[in-house]
Amino acid sequence: MPIFYGKAALIEYLKSITTSDSTIGFVPTMGALHQGHLSLMEKSLAENDCTVVSIFVNPTQFNNPDDLVKYPRTLEADINKIASLSERIILYAPEVDDIYEKNVASQTFDFDGLENQMEGKFRPGHFNGVGTIVKKLFEIVKPTNTYFGEKDFQQLQIVKKMVSKNHLQVNVIGCPIFREPNGLAMSSRNERLTEKQREEASLIYKTLVEAKEKFTIDSAKSVADWVKKVFEKNPTFELEYFQIADESTLLPCLRKNKNKKYRAFIAVFVNNIRLIDTISLN
Repeated sequence: MPIFYGKAALIEYLKSITTSDSTIGFVPTMGALHQGHLSLMEKSLAENDCTVVSIFVNPTQFNNPDDLVKYPRTLEADINKIASLSERIILYAPEVDDIYEKNVASQTFDFDGLENQMEGKFRPGHFNGVGTIVKKLFEIVKPTNTYFGEKDFQQLQIVKKMVSKNHLQVNVIGCPIFREPNGLAMSSRNERLTEKQREEASLIYKTLVEAKEKFTIDSAKSVADWVKKVFEKNPTFELEYFQIADESTLLPCLRKNKNKKYRAFIAVFVNNIRLIDTISLN
C-alpha cells in the first residue's frame, strides 16, 4: 500500500499513475478509523480508478485546545485497517507543516449562513477550519469524487457549499451513517468512552428515533422540549443542543411545511466527550 507523508511526493505519484480520463476517489479522515470510514473507502474503490485516503488531525477546526490534545491518534492501527481492506488504497498522512507550512491559520469562508447554525454556534471558527483543510486537500489530491459520512450532515452541506462557491471540480457524495449494534453513531470519539458509557450513549439514537415519530404529530418546539426533558432525567448526559432544521438551509423549523425536508440534529456530552448525531425526519 503506497503511503505518503509529504504532498510533493503524493502529487508526483498521482501524476504517474493517472491520465486525463482517470477518476480519483478521496476519503478525508482524522484517523481512529472505524467501519463507517471503511465503508466510504469501499464505495470509493468501487466507483473510481484509484482511491486516496488522508489521515490528518486538523488543528484549525478545534476551537477547544483540550479536545485537540485528547483526539485519538492511532496511525499504526489505521494503516493496518486500510491495508486489510485493500492494498490499492493510497494513504496520505502528513504532518501539520506539510499542510500549513509556516502558517497554521484558517481561511475565512462565507457559507451563506450554513456556518451559523448548530455546530457553528457552539464551536466558533470550526467551519472555517473545516473549509480550509478540505480545500487544501482537494488542491493536493484533485479528486473526481469525495466521500463524507452523513453523521456530520452540517459539515457535508458546508463542504458542498464550499465546492460550489469556489467552482471546484469535485463531486461531494454523502454516505449513510454506520452505527454500533446499540444504535450509537460510529465516531472516532467513541474510542474515549468506557464500555458502560458506550452502552448508555445508545440513548442518543433512541431519542432521535422517538423524536422522529413525535414530529409526525407535534410541532418542532414540542419535540425539542420533550428531548430536553429526556436528557434532564439522565445525569450521565449534558445536552448541548437539539434542533430540527430545514435540510437545505439548516435554519430552524418554526412551522412545518410539507414541501420541505427536515432533519433533527443533536450534540450531547458524555463525561466531557462530545457526541453528535442526526436523523432525517421525512
